[in-house]
Amino acid sequence: MAETAANYRRLDPQKIIQTVKALHCRIEERFPGSGLGKVVAELLGVAEETVAQIQWIQRPNLPLRAVAVLLSLAIVALVITLLVHIRKFNFDDFVNTVQGLDASIGSVVFIGAAILFFVSWENRIKRKRALKAIHVLRALAHIVDMHQLTKDPESYFAQKQGAGPSLKRMMSPFELTRYLDYCSDAMALISKIAALYVQGFQDAVLLDAVDDMEDLTAGFSRKIWQKITILENLGRALNAGDRR
Repeated sequence: MAETAANYRRLDPQKIIQTVKALHCRIEERFPGSGLGKVVAELLGVAEETVAQIQWIQRPNLPLRAVAVLLSLAIVALVITLLVHIRKFNFDDFVNTVQGLDASIGSVVFIGAAILFFVSWENRIKRKRALKAIHVLRALAHIVDMHQLTKDPESYFAQKQGAGPSLKRMMSPFELTRYLDYCSDAMALISKIAALYVQGFQDAVLLDAVDDMEDLTAGFSRKIWQKITILENLGRALNAGDRR
């Protein structure tokens, strides 16, 4: 029971990949060879790459951590040596005593700074790779938005009545609704793939980037659903007019 509950508290990368595959199949079935289908196919490849990426990010960097451990041991050894030989200091010679303590403390501070550098270096390497992947997802979100940008509900109804300009792909209002719905689904999946990067890697900079991605895709989805709402309202208005 506990294992089942834990499964609903984390995003499953394989489930996300399956959902992207299902979306791609639905798009190809209704709009074979469409640009949106190619974008979602690329998204599928990115989702599969993400699994390997997050595994690498969550895996500890052993060489860097080994260096940090060695430096930590060096600090401990230096402090112990200082404590053992503290009696040998000639405290009557104030200048030599201060110089000796200053050199010892300086060494400890220097090695401590080196430890922090190596520890943060691992995080910076992982953050850089994750941010690069987030940039790819951001580009895909903008590309999906470009595919729905020219889909104007009013133009499609005008085209149906013979008053609008000809469009490259003839769609019925129902097909346009499905197309916009697929665009919204793609936005949601892009957001979920981005969220995978912060699921097992706690980093404030990366978390902000993922939050920005969620805001971006949510904003695009709102625009898409506004078009769907307009499309449905126009359809109901035209049907009511035909009945009269």
